[in-house]
Amino acid sequence: MTFPFYVSPEQLTKDKAEFARKGIARGRSLVALGYKDGILIAAENPSRALRKISEVYDRIAFAAVGRYNEFEALRVMGIRLADMTGYSNSREDVNGRALANVYAQQLGTIFTTEPKPYEVELLLAEIGDTPDKDSIYHVLYDGSLQDEKGYAVIGGNAELVASELEEKYQDGQDLQGALRIAARALDKGDTSRKLDGSDLEVAVLDRTVNTHRKFRRLRPDEIASLLGDVLSKEERN
Repeated sequence: MTFPFYVSPEQLTKDKAEFARKGIARGRSLVALGYKDGILIAAENPSRALRKISEVYDRIAFAAVGRYNEFEALRVMGIRLADMTGYSNSREDVNGRALANVYAQQLGTIFTTEPKPYEVELLLAEIGDTPDKDSIYHVLYDGSLQDEKGYAVIGGNAELVASELEEKYQDGQDLQGALRIAARALDKGDTSRKLDGSDLEVAVLDRTVNTHRKFRRLRPDEIASLLGDVLSKEERN
């Protein structure tokens, strides 16, 4: 591709970053936070067909915001890589840090070499045998990789959501407490409307499950039961 006029590398990088950030911010927020028995991931997502949260491998979950077709292609790539690694070596050789590094390299290459960057942000969550072994990796649109502690927020009005989590988050809370904190934070971040429990997509990595696969998606009735009236009008006042 040829350009009709000169643009400095600094300006081109700045324009690409601004383009990607605006695209991601137009979506809805997603949060991940640790709780006593694992990691909870919750997203504002009224769709029951297009998922933002998925399983990648035994102990690893993938979550994303932004353009669905772009992060879906990355999700499939990660699953194939994890399966190949587990088959060629062993299940224990598949880990979240290695997958996060692959995603960071892929997004970094796209950002620097392609005219249009991917409008996505990713989270890779991995649980260990104890809470201190849990990991959450945040991969940005330009390939930047961050190791988050306790909780992470991507997409939408991330600053407002993160501010609420910073105030309310505590180590060692149970699943109900973690979900209620996540729901309140997502509600704070959506200033355009009142969030309802049916708008939430929620999944957990549960270390108490006695199988290789630790990923579990919460059903709508389970979400409603755990939330109670936490998002009701009375709670807001």
